[in-house]
Amino acid sequence: MGDNKSTTACQPLSLTNVNTLLDSVECFLFDCDGVIWKGDTLIDGVPQTLEMLRSKGKKLVFVTNNSTKSRKQYAHKFQSLGIQVTEEEIFSSSFAAAMYLKVNEFPPEKKVYVIGGEGILEELKLAGFTGLGGPEDAKKIVQLKANTLFEHDKSVGAVVVGLDPYLNYYKLQYGTLCIRENPGCIFIATNRDATGNMTDLQEWPGAGCMVAAVCGSTQKEPIVVGKPSTFLMDFLQKQYKIPTDKMCMVGDRLDTDILFGQNAGCKTLLVLSGVTSKSTLQDPSNHIQPDIYTNQISDIFDLLNS
Repeated sequence: MGDNKSTTACQPLSLTNVNTLLDSVECFLFDCDGVIWKGDTLIDGVPQTLEMLRSKGKKLVFVTNNSTKSRKQYAHKFQSLGIQVTEEEIFSSSFAAAMYLKVNEFPPEKKVYVIGGEGILEELKLAGFTGLGGPEDAKKIVQLKANTLFEHDKSVGAVVVGLDPYLNYYKLQYGTLCIRENPGCIFIATNRDATGNMTDLQEWPGAGCMVAAVCGSTQKEPIVVGKPSTFLMDFLQKQYKIPTDKMCMVGDRLDTDILFGQNAGCKTLLVLSGVTSKSTLQDPSNHIQPDIYTNQISDIFDLLNS
Protein backbone atom coordinates (compact mmCIF):
# COMPACT_ATOMS: atom_id res chain seq x y z
CA MET A 1 0.00 0.00 0.00
CA GLY A 2 1.12 3.59 -0.64
CA ASP A 3 2.81 2.63 -3.94
CA ASN A 4 0.78 4.30 -6.66
CA LYS A 5 2.96 2.68 -9.31
CA SER A 6 1.95 -0.78 -8.17
CA THR A 7 0.78 -3.07 -10.94
CA THR A 8 -0.94 -5.40 -8.47
CA ALA A 9 -4.55 -5.78 -9.56
CA CYS A 10 -7.01 -4.39 -7.02
CA GLN A 11 -9.73 -6.64 -5.67
CA PRO A 12 -13.48 -6.20 -6.12
CA LEU A 13 -15.36 -5.72 -2.84
CA SER A 14 -16.69 -9.09 -1.68
CA LEU A 15 -18.24 -10.80 1.31
CA THR A 16 -14.74 -11.94 2.32
CA ASN A 17 -12.84 -8.66 2.14
CA VAL A 18 -15.68 -6.38 3.34
CA ASN A 19 -15.42 -7.91 6.82
CA THR A 20 -11.62 -7.68 6.78
CA LEU A 21 -11.90 -4.03 5.72
CA LEU A 22 -14.34 -3.14 8.49
CA ASP A 23 -12.28 -4.95 11.13
CA SER A 24 -9.10 -3.08 10.13
CA VAL A 25 -10.57 0.43 9.73
CA GLU A 26 -11.50 2.89 12.48
CA CYS A 27 -12.19 5.89 10.25
CA PHE A 28 -13.68 6.14 6.75
CA LEU A 29 -12.81 9.22 4.69
CA PHE A 30 -15.39 9.92 2.00
CA ASP A 31 -15.17 12.13 -1.03
CA CYS A 32 -18.56 13.76 -1.76
CA ASP A 33 -19.16 14.47 -5.49
CA GLY A 34 -19.68 11.14 -7.24
CA VAL A 35 -19.57 9.18 -3.96
CA ILE A 36 -22.27 10.63 -1.67
CA TRP A 37 -24.16 12.66 -4.27
CA LYS A 38 -24.16 13.91 -7.84
CA GLY A 39 -25.08 17.58 -7.88
CA ASP A 40 -27.99 17.79 -5.43
CA THR A 41 -29.08 14.17 -5.89
CA LEU A 42 -28.11 11.55 -3.31
CA ILE A 43 -26.63 8.34 -4.68
CA ASP A 44 -28.82 5.32 -3.82
CA GLY A 45 -28.23 3.65 -0.48
CA VAL A 46 -25.92 6.29 0.99
CA PRO A 47 -27.90 7.21 4.17
CA GLN A 48 -28.31 3.63 5.42
CA THR A 49 -24.66 2.80 4.63
CA LEU A 50 -23.36 5.78 6.63
CA GLU A 51 -25.77 5.00 9.48
CA MET A 52 -24.63 1.37 9.56
CA LEU A 53 -20.95 2.37 9.69
CA ARG A 54 -21.64 4.79 12.55
CA SER A 55 -23.56 2.05 14.40
CA LYS A 56 -20.42 -0.11 14.18
CA GLY A 57 -18.42 2.64 15.90
CA LYS A 58 -16.65 3.92 12.79
CA LYS A 59 -15.64 7.56 12.54
CA LEU A 60 -16.83 9.21 9.32
CA VAL A 61 -15.05 12.17 7.72
CA PHE A 62 -15.90 13.91 4.45
CA VAL A 63 -12.94 15.21 2.44
CA THR A 64 -14.03 17.15 -0.64
CA ASN A 65 -12.08 19.04 -3.30
CA ASN A 66 -15.18 21.05 -4.23
CA SER A 67 -14.43 24.55 -2.90
CA THR A 68 -17.77 26.18 -3.79
CA LYS A 69 -19.06 25.70 -0.24
CA SER A 70 -17.67 26.24 3.25
CA ARG A 71 -17.83 23.53 5.90
CA LYS A 72 -20.94 25.18 7.34
CA GLN A 73 -22.63 25.23 3.91
CA TYR A 74 -21.72 21.57 3.37
CA ALA A 75 -23.22 20.64 6.76
CA HIS A 76 -26.45 22.35 5.61
CA LYS A 77 -26.37 20.43 2.33
CA PHE A 78 -26.00 17.10 4.14
CA GLN A 79 -28.88 18.07 6.44
CA SER A 80 -31.10 19.04 3.48
CA LEU A 81 -30.47 15.56 2.06
CA GLY A 82 -31.43 13.92 5.37
CA ILE A 83 -27.91 13.09 6.60
CA GLN A 84 -26.60 14.40 9.93
CA VAL A 85 -22.99 15.53 9.56
CA THR A 86 -21.23 18.13 11.72
CA GLU A 87 -18.95 20.88 10.43
CA GLU A 88 -16.06 19.24 12.30
CA GLU A 89 -16.49 16.09 10.18
CA ILE A 90 -16.05 18.06 6.94
CA PHE A 91 -12.67 18.92 5.42
CA SER A 92 -13.14 20.92 2.21
CA SER A 93 -10.54 22.44 -0.08
CA SER A 94 -12.01 25.89 0.72
CA PHE A 95 -11.10 25.23 4.39
CA ALA A 96 -7.69 23.91 3.29
CA ALA A 97 -6.89 27.15 1.45
CA ALA A 98 -7.68 29.26 4.53
CA MET A 99 -5.75 26.90 6.81
CA TYR A 100 -2.70 26.96 4.50
CA LEU A 101 -2.53 30.74 4.89
CA LYS A 102 -3.04 30.49 8.65
CA VAL A 103 -0.34 27.88 9.35
CA ASN A 104 2.09 29.79 7.14
CA GLU A 105 1.39 33.01 9.08
CA PHE A 106 0.00 34.98 6.15
CA PRO A 107 -0.07 38.66 7.28
CA PRO A 108 -3.68 39.56 8.25
CA GLU A 109 -3.27 43.04 6.79
CA LYS A 110 -2.74 41.51 3.34
CA LYS A 111 -5.79 40.64 1.21
CA VAL A 112 -6.66 37.48 -0.72
CA TYR A 113 -8.11 37.60 -4.23
CA VAL A 114 -10.50 34.73 -4.95
CA ILE A 115 -11.30 33.15 -8.30
CA GLY A 116 -13.96 30.79 -7.03
CA GLY A 117 -17.08 30.54 -4.92
CA GLU A 118 -18.55 31.84 -1.69
CA GLY A 119 -17.14 28.84 0.20
CA ILE A 120 -13.57 30.14 -0.10
CA LEU A 121 -14.53 33.67 0.98
CA GLU A 122 -16.43 32.34 4.01
CA GLU A 123 -13.54 30.14 5.17
CA LEU A 124 -11.08 33.01 4.70
CA LYS A 125 -13.28 35.27 6.85
CA LEU A 126 -13.54 32.61 9.58
CA ALA A 127 -9.73 32.34 9.58
CA GLY A 128 -9.40 36.12 10.01
CA PHE A 129 -8.48 37.10 6.43
CA THR A 130 -9.96 39.64 4.02
CA GLY A 131 -11.13 38.14 0.74
CA LEU A 132 -11.82 40.01 -2.49
CA GLY A 133 -13.43 38.90 -5.74
CA GLY A 134 -15.39 35.66 -5.86
CA PRO A 135 -19.04 35.77 -6.99
CA GLU A 136 -19.27 39.58 -6.87
CA ASP A 137 -16.82 39.84 -9.79
CA ALA A 138 -18.92 37.50 -11.94
CA LYS A 139 -20.56 40.27 -13.99
CA LYS A 140 -17.59 42.62 -14.23
CA ILE A 141 -16.29 43.30 -17.71
CA VAL A 142 -13.02 44.70 -19.02
CA GLN A 143 -12.46 47.66 -21.31
CA LEU A 144 -9.94 46.70 -23.99
CA LYS A 145 -9.29 50.25 -25.16
CA ALA A 146 -6.20 52.34 -25.81
CA ASN A 147 -4.77 54.19 -22.80
CA THR A 148 -6.90 52.14 -20.38
CA LEU A 149 -5.05 50.70 -17.39
CA PHE A 150 -6.57 47.80 -15.46
CA GLU A 151 -6.14 48.64 -11.76
CA HIS A 152 -5.65 46.01 -9.07
CA ASP A 153 -5.20 46.12 -5.29
CA LYS A 154 -1.49 46.18 -4.46
CA SER A 155 -2.17 44.84 -0.95
CA VAL A 156 -3.28 41.43 -2.27
CA GLY A 157 -0.75 38.90 -0.97
CA ALA A 158 -2.39 35.70 -2.20
CA VAL A 159 -4.63 34.52 -5.02
CA VAL A 160 -6.80 31.44 -4.40
CA VAL A 161 -8.21 29.66 -7.45
CA GLY A 162 -10.98 27.09 -7.13
CA LEU A 163 -14.03 25.92 -9.03
CA ASP A 164 -15.67 28.96 -10.62
CA PRO A 165 -18.69 28.51 -12.93
CA TYR A 166 -18.57 32.28 -13.57
CA LEU A 167 -14.94 32.61 -14.61
CA ASN A 168 -14.40 35.65 -16.85
CA TYR A 169 -11.68 37.79 -18.36
CA TYR A 170 -11.90 40.36 -15.55
CA LYS A 171 -11.11 37.74 -12.89
CA LEU A 172 -8.29 36.25 -14.94
CA GLN A 173 -6.65 39.65 -15.44
CA TYR A 174 -7.08 40.60 -11.77
CA GLY A 175 -5.57 37.36 -10.49
CA THR A 176 -2.79 37.46 -13.08
CA LEU A 177 -1.74 41.02 -12.18
CA CYS A 178 -1.70 40.21 -8.44
CA ILE A 179 0.53 37.17 -8.97
CA ARG A 180 2.84 38.82 -11.48
CA GLU A 181 3.12 42.32 -10.01
CA ASN A 182 2.53 42.12 -6.24
CA PRO A 183 5.85 41.16 -4.57
CA GLY A 184 5.67 37.74 -2.90
CA CYS A 185 2.06 37.09 -3.89
CA ILE A 186 1.19 33.40 -3.30
CA PHE A 187 -0.70 31.40 -5.94
CA ILE A 188 -2.91 28.74 -4.27
CA ALA A 189 -5.08 26.17 -6.05
CA THR A 190 -7.82 24.44 -4.07
CA ASN A 191 -7.39 21.43 -6.39
CA ARG A 192 -6.73 20.46 -10.00
CA ASP A 193 -9.66 18.13 -10.75
CA ALA A 194 -10.17 18.13 -14.52
CA THR A 195 -13.90 17.43 -14.25
CA GLY A 196 -16.56 16.88 -11.61
CA ASN A 197 -20.14 15.68 -11.10
CA MET A 198 -21.72 19.12 -10.73
CA THR A 199 -25.09 17.68 -11.76
CA ASP A 200 -26.57 14.19 -11.62
CA LEU A 201 -26.59 13.58 -15.40
CA GLN A 202 -23.11 14.59 -16.57
CA GLU A 203 -19.61 15.76 -15.71
CA TRP A 204 -18.57 19.40 -15.98
CA PRO A 205 -15.20 21.17 -16.20
CA GLY A 206 -13.48 21.15 -12.79
CA ALA A 207 -11.28 23.60 -10.90
CA GLY A 208 -8.28 22.28 -12.83
CA CYS A 209 -9.50 24.22 -15.85
CA MET A 210 -9.59 27.54 -13.96
CA VAL A 211 -6.19 26.80 -12.39
CA ALA A 212 -4.72 25.96 -15.82
CA ALA A 213 -5.88 29.34 -17.18
CA VAL A 214 -4.04 31.21 -14.40
CA CYS A 215 -0.96 28.98 -14.83
CA GLY A 216 -0.99 29.93 -18.51
CA SER A 217 -1.18 33.68 -17.96
CA THR A 218 1.28 33.84 -15.05
CA GLN A 219 3.67 31.08 -16.16
CA LYS A 220 3.69 29.93 -12.53
CA GLU A 221 2.66 26.71 -10.78
CA PRO A 222 0.35 26.89 -7.74
CA ILE A 223 0.54 25.41 -4.27
CA VAL A 224 -2.22 22.76 -4.32
CA VAL A 225 -3.96 22.32 -0.94
CA GLY A 226 -6.70 19.81 -1.86
CA LYS A 227 -6.34 16.11 -2.72
CA PRO A 228 -3.97 14.45 -3.64
CA SER A 229 -1.88 16.83 -1.47
CA THR A 230 -1.82 15.47 2.09
CA PHE A 231 -2.01 18.98 3.61
CA LEU A 232 -5.51 18.31 5.03
CA MET A 233 -4.35 15.06 6.63
CA ASP A 234 -2.37 17.05 9.24
CA PHE A 235 -5.61 18.67 10.47
CA LEU A 236 -7.47 15.39 10.30
CA GLN A 237 -4.93 13.62 12.46
CA LYS A 238 -4.79 16.42 15.01
CA GLN A 239 -8.55 16.12 15.41
CA TYR A 240 -9.01 12.35 15.35
CA LYS A 241 -5.61 10.99 16.44
CA ILE A 242 -6.17 7.81 14.41
CA PRO A 243 -3.17 6.22 12.59
CA THR A 244 -3.52 6.51 8.81
CA ASP A 245 -3.24 2.74 8.37
CA LYS A 246 -6.52 2.53 10.33
CA MET A 247 -8.19 4.87 7.83
CA CYS A 248 -9.79 4.08 4.48
CA MET A 249 -10.17 6.71 1.76
CA VAL A 250 -13.30 6.15 -0.33
CA GLY A 251 -13.47 8.09 -3.59
CA ASP A 252 -14.36 8.07 -7.27
CA ARG A 253 -11.19 9.66 -8.67
CA LEU A 254 -7.90 7.81 -9.06
CA ASP A 255 -5.67 10.87 -9.43
CA THR A 256 -7.05 12.74 -6.39
CA ASP A 257 -8.95 10.52 -3.91
CA ILE A 258 -7.06 7.26 -4.29
CA LEU A 259 -3.69 9.01 -4.66
CA PHE A 260 -4.44 11.10 -1.56
CA GLY A 261 -5.17 7.93 0.41
CA GLN A 262 -2.01 6.25 -0.84
CA ASN A 263 0.16 9.33 -0.20
CA ALA A 264 -1.13 9.42 3.38
CA GLY A 265 -0.74 5.66 3.98
CA CYS A 266 -4.48 4.87 4.13
CA LYS A 267 -6.35 1.90 2.74
CA THR A 268 -8.20 2.84 -0.43
CA LEU A 269 -11.61 1.97 -1.88
CA LEU A 270 -12.59 3.20 -5.35
CA VAL A 271 -16.28 3.53 -6.20
CA LEU A 272 -17.43 3.51 -9.83
CA SER A 273 -20.41 5.82 -9.15
CA GLY A 274 -18.53 8.97 -10.22
CA VAL A 275 -15.89 9.86 -12.79
CA THR A 276 -13.88 6.60 -12.97
CA SER A 277 -15.17 3.67 -15.02
CA LYS A 278 -14.09 0.06 -14.64
CA SER A 279 -12.40 0.22 -18.05
CA THR A 280 -10.35 3.26 -16.95
CA LEU A 281 -9.34 1.46 -13.76
CA GLN A 282 -8.25 -1.64 -15.67
CA ASP A 283 -6.57 0.20 -18.53
CA PRO A 284 -2.87 -0.81 -18.76
CA SER A 285 -1.90 2.89 -18.82
CA ASN A 286 -3.40 3.45 -15.35
CA HIS A 287 -0.77 3.08 -12.63
CA ILE A 288 -2.94 4.12 -9.66
CA GLN A 289 -4.50 0.99 -8.20
CA PRO A 290 -6.79 1.14 -5.15
CA ASP A 291 -6.82 -1.74 -2.69
CA ILE A 292 -10.48 -2.50 -3.43
CA TYR A 293 -13.10 -1.26 -5.89
CA THR A 294 -16.89 -1.51 -6.03
CA ASN A 295 -19.84 0.08 -7.84
CA GLN A 296 -21.07 2.36 -5.03
CA ILE A 297 -20.75 2.68 -1.26
CA SER A 298 -24.10 0.98 -0.59
CA ASP A 299 -22.44 -2.27 -1.71
CA ILE A 300 -20.85 -2.33 1.78
CA PHE A 301 -24.32 -2.27 3.32
CA ASP A 302 -25.72 -4.84 0.89
CA LEU A 303 -22.86 -7.31 1.41
CA LEU A 304 -23.07 -7.10 5.19
CA ASN A 305 -26.83 -7.63 5.07
CA SER A 306 -26.84 -10.42 2.47
